[in-house]
Amino acid sequence: MTLPTADTILIVDFGSQVTQLIARRVREAGVYCEIAPFNAAAEAFERLAPKGIILSGGPSSVMWDDSPRAPQHFFDLGLPILAICYGQQTMAQQLGGLVASSDGGKEFGRAYIDVVAPSALFEGLWSVGEKHQVWMSHGDRVERLPEGFAVVAQSEGAPYAIATDEARRFYSMMFHPEVVHTPDGGKLLARFAKEICGCSGEWTMGAYRDAKIADIRAQVGDGKVICGLSGGVDSAVAAVLIHEAIGEQLTCVYVDHGLMRAGETEQVVTLFRDSFNIPLVHVDVEELFLSGLAGVTDPEKKRKFIGATFIDVFDAEAKKLGGADFLAQGTLYPDVIESVSFTGGPSVTIKSHHNVGGLPETMKMKLVEPLRELFKDEVRVLGRELGLPEAFVARHPFPGPGLAIRIPGEVTKERCDILRKADAIYLEEIRNAGLYDAIWQAFAVLLPVRTVGVMGDARTYDSVCGLRAVTSVDGMTADVYPFEAAFLTRVATRIVNEVAGINRVVYDYTSKPPGTIEWE
Repeated sequence: MTLPTADTILIVDFGSQVTQLIARRVREAGVYCEIAPFNAAAEAFERLAPKGIILSGGPSSVMWDDSPRAPQHFFDLGLPILAICYGQQTMAQQLGGLVASSDGGKEFGRAYIDVVAPSALFEGLWSVGEKHQVWMSHGDRVERLPEGFAVVAQSEGAPYAIATDEARRFYSMMFHPEVVHTPDGGKLLARFAKEICGCSGEWTMGAYRDAKIADIRAQVGDGKVICGLSGGVDSAVAAVLIHEAIGEQLTCVYVDHGLMRAGETEQVVTLFRDSFNIPLVHVDVEELFLSGLAGVTDPEKKRKFIGATFIDVFDAEAKKLGGADFLAQGTLYPDVIESVSFTGGPSVTIKSHHNVGGLPETMKMKLVEPLRELFKDEVRVLGRELGLPEAFVARHPFPGPGLAIRIPGEVTKERCDILRKADAIYLEEIRNAGLYDAIWQAFAVLLPVRTVGVMGDARTYDSVCGLRAVTSVDGMTADVYPFEAAFLTRVATRIVNEVAGINRVVYDYTSKPPGTIEWE
């Protein structure tokens, strides 16, 4: 990759579920950073030549024989290092300290640390004698510091809550500064990146855009690219970015698989043909997808079928266009995190995203994924940078598999039509209430459950519609949107009255975690 700036931070990932939040906070400070799994960190270092290193948290224990380690030579480079939670533990052990089980001193959740000595890490932010809220999540803890380290903050369960070697610019902390529950965490990370590491803080999405354009040109050369449009923001931004890089070498293919929201097809086709003048092929393959989904109820099988069939359609369209060398997709970082084990360790696959785990191994075209390092809100910023209309950029996320994963159980044309109508009513009411931009994602789900109802003094036996609405920053975690009862009552009344086939409406109050945002 062509780096968008010479000021870069390398984040070494030990498998924490919130490692990506470290990257978000650093980027929010205007400093470019990349994440590399611990077992590929040395290679990433050579490529990036970073000004500093951050060691992430992780689920392992350093007392395990096969626990992950940072490359030992990182500690001899003379660069600043910030070690978080598991990162603190492995740094302490690798430098001659001692780590042990906390036993009664485990800490999970909100905690308070006392600042007992000054440090360059929080100079001008915290002072000796102050108490500050942080977020802990640890079972083990450092029991003996390596030579040269001193305690600068402590808590009841972590006597070395922050321990530093100021001479070597090594800083370690037991808590997680990257999560919002550590109020000053973002400021600590920004201070490390800019004041300790000397990064300028001038990285922008414009710089990322320029770097990615160079990357795309280098990767594609004179080749032809097909970009799959799903109707969502991600694929749209990817398409416009790639078109800016290689122009007429790109052809967009909109696969109308019959699983789109109401009015989706018309909007996508109009935007790309009229607003951006990008070559677009509209492929109507509704029958192909729905026939292939007939009788399929397992969500992973749905995703994998849709992913494989997408590729088959793209291969066929590429042949019609005289051949294509690359398939472009709007894959985002959260897609990768949820689909594969980023560290190569024991983390589990939550679900196969259609454009990550759902792709067949025999795919002929090579992938171009210019958004793979970005979070959803960063993609929106990039979209604005590229000139996409605000109405399109601000749209709620929509999954590539479309309505297929919002219909638990078998997917049929009839059930898609029912869901389309209910979903359109729900989103219309959200817009009418002025709530659309306050919500990360909202959608209806058609459940494989039928219930008895009464309408016009007659018995009904129809489907249940579930409503989902969440707030989030990056899609990795999400809270339920707290609609007023009157709003939900109004939506439920309209859906039951206007959509034949639904006689009951429920609201999903599950956050992420433990649930995912989509139902399948």
